[in-house]
This record gives sequence, structure tokens and C-alpha cells, in this order.
Amino acid sequence: MAGLIVAATPALSQAQTFPVKPVRIITAEAGSANDLVSRIVGQGLTAAWGKQVIVDNRGGVGIEIAARAPADGYTLLFYGGAVWTSPFIRDNLPWDPVRDFVAITSAVSSPNVLLVHPSVAANTTAELIALAKAKPGVLNFAAGTLGASPHLSGELFKAMAGVNILRIPYKGTGPALAGLMAGQAHMMIAGAGSVSGHVKSGRLRGLAVTSLKPSALMPGLPTLASELPGFESASMMGFFTPAQLPPAMVTRLHRDIVTVLNAREYTDRLFAAGVEVIGSTPREFADKIKFEMEKWGKLIRESRLRDQT
Repeated sequence: MAGLIVAATPALSQAQTFPVKPVRIITAEAGSANDLVSRIVGQGLTAAWGKQVIVDNRGGVGIEIAARAPADGYTLLFYGGAVWTSPFIRDNLPWDPVRDFVAITSAVSSPNVLLVHPSVAANTTAELIALAKAKPGVLNFAAGTLGASPHLSGELFKAMAGVNILRIPYKGTGPALAGLMAGQAHMMIAGAGSVSGHVKSGRLRGLAVTSLKPSALMPGLPTLASELPGFESASMMGFFTPAQLPPAMVTRLHRDIVTVLNAREYTDRLFAAGVEVIGSTPREFADKIKFEMEKWGKLIRESRLRDQT
């Protein structure tokens, strides 16, 4: 018992004095939703800690870089579904979402929106499904990165609606949205934060949100689940650290990050950026990741969506 107390003392002391130097948040490419949220939360943490929080944009390789970083609390990973769906999409990944990371908090979430080009003769989800069934193989949906939320959401829609629609691949969500607005594609499921302006302007028609309940981010839109019971597809993003971080440090990081998330100043800024605050516990986040891995892993296997490159 005395040995355990002695062993725990340095970790507890580290948590009490943390941080003594700048902290790095590794996230996706500049301009992405991950990047924007990282910068907002990073500003709050900088103010709280009195130490600079640096956002390090690394794109997809950032997950591997974070997995290899020291487990000392000074490297955080802020990312979304790619962390827990990539193992089902690609072979021989150099990291594992469960083995190599500790979940800190599912920080924010944004529902996706079922969108159609204004030329599509559908004003509701039911009308879109009926149109797709009447013209099998004719309608298509735009999607960016293989395995990203717009892609998997489109595949889930196909499976649950029982329709035959074709995927048009683009090099990212931005190009996919541009293709949809240009009429190159008929429909798309994309994050509320990136499409609300296009829906308000009339360049795209929003049919439904993919959260189980209506969202204040897209007022007036029904849920897709009201037509396809159980349909849920949100862009959840959260904080991780490399595995083996002492529990006292996990507790400290969770407390400070959630404090920033729940501060009115930052909650309002995040909502304006198109996301809603969650601020879950580490256990809740880990359980949610397990659920998401089971759900999307099953869809990927059954739909044969693995990357063949």
C-alpha cells in the first residue's frame, strides 16, 4: 500500500501544477470544423492556464502523430469519427483507437442535414425516398473523404431507406458541397455548420436533420428519424490524449476543458460555429465510441466500403 501511495504521488503533483509549458492540440486541416473548434477551446484554455495552447493542423496524419506523443498531457488530439471508423475502412493502420488513446470528453456535436439540389422534385424525406425507389440507380449523392461522416451517412441512408443511389466521390466536403450546388449531384448529407448558409440562401434545400431530436442549429427542419426510425448520424468531435496518461491528469484535463465548453462565452461562439456543446465524462465518451464502432463497423462490412487502394 505504501508503495502505491508513493507511486501515485508524482502523478498527482503533476496534475496539480499542470501546465508548466505550452500545450499542443493536434487536429485536422486548417479551415475544418475540427480546426475552428480547437481554436475556440484553445483560447479558453490559454486564458485559464496562463500558458499558450497551440493548434497544430496535421490532417489525417495527426492521429498517428498524437498516438506516438508522450503521455504527459502536453499533447491533445481533437478529432471526430475518423478516429473510430478508420480501422474498418483501411488496413494496417499504425494506431488503434482503443489501445493508443484515452478519451477525455466528447466536446461538441453537430447534426448532419439531408440536402438536395433545388432541381430535385422532393420537398420531404418521404418524397425523396419515393423518387429514388421510382428511379433506381438514377439518383446520386455527393460525398468527400471515404469513411467520413457525409459518406457513411449517405450509405446509412441507402441501407435504411432501401434505395439504390450512387456515390459521387469528391476530394473533401467542400468540393462535394460545391458539386451539389452546381447540380453535379442530386443529394448529400453534410454537417449543419457548413450548410446552414446555403440552405438559407436557397442554393440548397434542407429536408431533415439527422439527430434523433430537432436541432436549434437548423430550426424548422424535421428529423430524418421521423421517416426512418432510429436514423442518427452526427458529427461528434472530442479530445483524446495518448494512452497511459495518469488518471489524475485525465481528471484535470477533463475538468478544465469542460469548464471552458460550458462557459457562456465559448458555448455561444461554438453554437455560432455550427456545433452544440456536449462535454461528456471520459467514461461516457469511451462508451459512445464503442457504440459508434459497432454501428459503423457493421455498416462498412455489410456495404463492403473498405478502401481497396
